[in-house]
Formats: sequence, C-alpha cells, structure tokens
Amino acid sequence: MLVIRFTRIGKKNQPSYRIVVVDKRKSSCAGDCVEILGTYNPFTKKKTLKNARIKYWISKGAQPSVSIHNLLIREKVIEGKKIATHVKSKKKEGVAAAPTAPAPIAPVVEATITPIAPVTPAVETPKEEPKKEEKKEEAKPEVVVEKKEESKKEEVKAKEEAKSTPGVGGTSVDGTPGVPQ
Repeated sequence: MLVIRFTRIGKKNQPSYRIVVVDKRKSSCAGDCVEILGTYNPFTKKKTLKNARIKYWISKGAQPSVSIHNLLIREKVIEGKKIATHVKSKKKEGVAAAPTAPAPIAPVVEATITPIAPVTPAVETPKEEPKKEEKKEEAKPEVVVEKKEESKKEEVKAKEEAKSTPGVGGTSVDGTPGVPQ
C-alpha cells in the first residue's frame, strides 16, 4: 500500500520536509521513495506542491498521512474536513461528556435504622501440618548449627592451649614468635 507522507531533510534544529510517495512498510527516511511530490519548510511556511501528481497518486489509492491530509486541505488541493492530529485525553473527554445542567435531585426516603449484632471474632483452629516435613526442615538447620558450634569450640580450645604454652611451638596463635620461659 502506498502512502503520501513527510520525510525529513535539513540541518539539525532546522527541519525541512519532502512530501513523498512511499510504500507503507518502508521507512520514509531510507530514501526509497516512489516519487517526490513537493517540499514544506515549517519555519518559512514555504510550500511547493505538485497538485496534479498528488491527485494522480490519491486516485491510484495512495493514502495521505494525517499531517499531509490537513496540509492538502489547507492548500485546497483536495476537499474535506481536517483530521485532529492530537490525542484527546480521557479527563477532557469525561468533562466534555458531562451534562451542563444539574441532574434533578431524587426525593429523600426516610429509612429505619436496624441495630446490627456485634461481630465476635472467630477463633481459628490451628491447621494440622504433616509432621514429617517439619522434622526434615528443622533437622537440617540444627545439624548445621551443631557443627558450627562444635567447630567453634574446637578453635577456642586450640587457642587456649596455644596461649598456655607460648614457647613450645615456633609461633603462637596470634603470629608472634614464641619466647622460652
């Protein structure tokens, strides 16, 4: 499907556009356009359009983009209504959809208040969980803790023995050389 749309040309911060006919699936920036139909400079508002070629491509089924459609209507190349290019926000739609006149007030009906019974909290019964899983989960951490405690106890004993006999080994536990007594 062919589309008539803008492709940007020009310097940085100085855009200028070409109006081209291009396949919809291809990028207009790639340079693979079927035909160049005109140019548009938004700063100077200068437009050059090939009216006959634009009408030809539209007759062949090329669809103009929204911006091009509005430009062609403004330049009176084609006839029709402009298409809104901005997206309306939901808040504005809700406000616009609201009626301007106030809604009629419904008559107030007196209601009798019935007392509500106090709510007592329900006592939850403890759920029975499989004991085998609990034992397995608890057994593993206990074993690891016991091993850590045993290894710590052994290290403490080794340090105490080394401190009590400072000159026997080559060096003591803290790395200082042993001094004979």
